[in-house]
Amino acid sequence: MTEQAFFVLTALVDGPRHGYGIVGEVAELSDGRVPLKVGTLYGVLDRLVGDGLVAPDREEVTNGRLRRYFRLTEQGRNRLALEAQRLQANARAASARLKAWRAAEAGPA
Repeated sequence: MTEQAFFVLTALVDGPRHGYGIVGEVAELSDGRVPLKVGTLYGVLDRLVGDGLVAPDREEVTNGRLRRYFRLTEQGRNRLALEAQRLQANARAASARLKAWRAAEAGPA
C-alpha cells in the first residue's frame, strides 16, 4: 500500500470527507510529509474504490462547486488495521537493529 493510500484511508476513519477535506487531513496527519494534490487524490481514490476499500458517500453543491464525499468501507477499515500492524512490526524490527548497532558502537560498558 502506498503512503498516499494509507493516509487517505486514515483520513476517512473519522467519517466521510470531500476531496479538499481529504487533502488537508492527509497533510495534517503526515505533518506535510505526504504531498497530495487533488489530481493525484482522485487517482488514489479511484484505485481504493475499485479495491472496495472506499466508497462514494454523497455529492453536494457548495458555492457553485460540486463536492464528492467518500467514506471508508468495512473492508477498508480492516485493510488499514492490517497495514498499521505491518508498519508497526517493521518499525519494531528496525528499532531493535538500530538499538543493537548503537550498543555495539558504544562498546563495552
